Amino acid sequence: MGRALLRLLVSKELELRRKYDLRWRLTGVASRRIGWIANAEGLNPIAVLSGRFPTMTPAARSAKEWLEAGRVDVLFEATSLNTADGQPAIEHLVTALESGADAISANKGPLVHAYRDLMALAKQKKRQFLFESTVMDGVPLFSLFPFGLPATELHGFAGVVNSTSNVVLTEVEKGRSFDEGVKRAQGMGVAETDPLEDLDGWDAAVKTAALATVLMGVPTGVANVQRTGIRELSEEKIRSVRGAGMRYKLVSRAERRGDGVDCRVAPELLLLTDPMAGLEGTSSAIRFDLDVMAFSVVQHNPGVESTAYGLLADFVRATTARPA
Repeated sequence: MGRALLRLLVSKELELRRKYDLRWRLTGVASRRIGWIANAEGLNPIAVLSGRFPTMTPAARSAKEWLEAGRVDVLFEATSLNTADGQPAIEHLVTALESGADAISANKGPLVHAYRDLMALAKQKKRQFLFESTVMDGVPLFSLFPFGLPATELHGFAGVVNSTSNVVLTEVEKGRSFDEGVKRAQGMGVAETDPLEDLDGWDAAVKTAALATVLMGVPTGVANVQRTGIRELSEEKIRSVRGAGMRYKLVSRAERRGDGVDCRVAPELLLLTDPMAGLEGTSSAIRFDLDVMAFSVVQHNPGVESTAYGLLADFVRATTARPA
């Protein structure tokens, strides 16, 4: 993810300057493998993309030290999903906002576990907390509602929002095994670090809770989402229904109930006439039911570059429209 974002920043550097008068400098990179590396004067992005990392002396020992050493204005947070408590992503985002940096995340855990607190902190610090890449990669779902659909009420939604489960189901239909389908998804760069997060419906459940929390205004935890994964299905069963004009898809649903929201994630047997049944590979789709209309958004075979674009788009939004 980090490499894909950096490649995109490099390739669009002139465009960002020309269109938005936006200039950037890479001052820090961090991961479990390389540790905390920072240089306020700037790191060479081409060297970083080639895996050549300078040694920082003295080495930063925490996110706070790292942010201070790099004099960071914008943090991109893309650690692995932790469904239990959203850490360490939440800590990283809080530290960035408290240090005066905008916080941009591709991690959906913080939306479920700390959305209101992070938004309040961002407002207090007059900085931005943005997260467009958390659901359907670079598709602007979250920014669409406040800007493109004012004065509407979202009654519910239904969609296929987990790419890995869709890849696995597609591969099993072709005669391959679950394990082979997972390896295919991993090779495409769309699987979670632990693929069981995808297969058992956890990733889809977190995305469902995040959408309900942000777009429907109802704080929703993962425990509030009824969840069944695709491992409940046998490979034979997945293949057999194709001949009957049907397909299995892992479907996320949410429906407003009074002041609350009912959410669930489960494999559903869909007729081939259903638009969601036609999704292949990493493609995803979601239907939104509003008080004044209903509409669907489809994303065709996104890869890691699509998620990186969501981070880039948030970068442009954060740096060109900071709160007064």
